[in-house]
Amino acid sequence: MKIALMDSGIGLLAATAAVRRLRPDADLVLSLDPDGMPWGPRTPEDLTERAVAVAEAAAAHRPDALIVGCNTATVHALTALRARLEPGLPVIGTVPAIKPAAAGGGPLAIWATPATTGSPYQRNLIEDFAGGVTVTEVPCWGLAEAVERADETAIDAAVAAAAELTPDDVTTVVLGCTHYELVAERIRAAVQRPGRPPLALHGSAGAVAAQALRRLGEPPAPGAAASGTLTVLLSGREGALPAAALTYAEGRLLRHGAAARTAQ
Repeated sequence: MKIALMDSGIGLLAATAAVRRLRPDADLVLSLDPDGMPWGPRTPEDLTERAVAVAEAAAAHRPDALIVGCNTATVHALTALRARLEPGLPVIGTVPAIKPAAAGGGPLAIWATPATTGSPYQRNLIEDFAGGVTVTEVPCWGLAEAVERADETAIDAAVAAAAELTPDDVTTVVLGCTHYELVAERIRAAVQRPGRPPLALHGSAGAVAAQALRRLGEPPAPGAAASGTLTVLLSGREGALPAAALTYAEGRLLRHGAAARTAQ
């Protein structure tokens, strides 16, 4: 089994690690776009063009499924990607975990990029799945970019700034950008208030990985032999994981696979 994941940068690491944990025997293809990142500031049309190119580079390696490991790309490009690649290649998007977070009650906060915060897309998800729950949308200025660079000082500053915008009574935080899952525990520490119940964090990686396996009709097999290979594509060129990826536990989990033979 071969599963591809795509994003402009290392935000796809959380979903990649989730797939690796569920199926350590699966070959993985990571398709990044260092030549075109970041995607967030691009127009929807431009972003879609970049995303399609990155997806087609991954598709050339004949995966069984493709995960769009980016919320922004899912919003703007999922329809185009599915039109281009399905039904031959199942395409799984990444949606903020607002539904399961709201099911636990509230109040909740949604940490997202400034472009996503307040967007019709996010507002529709809130309306559809969080009716009756107090929701605060928190724009996280510079956090995704800091995580991408593994800039510790900038990460701490961006997390602290977003925490200041998060109400004290929040019990649940939705991580509305895949990059944020890489620093989830820092976010928890910044938002957790003394004397309050433990903060619940909701990311998308686990659900996306499980959905990919469901689409393929494959069961989880976390005890399978760790025989899966890793291929990294950088704007279509074969390469290595960015150095910043290895500063995160999710990236280090893939390191041994990166040293294995290239999947064909």
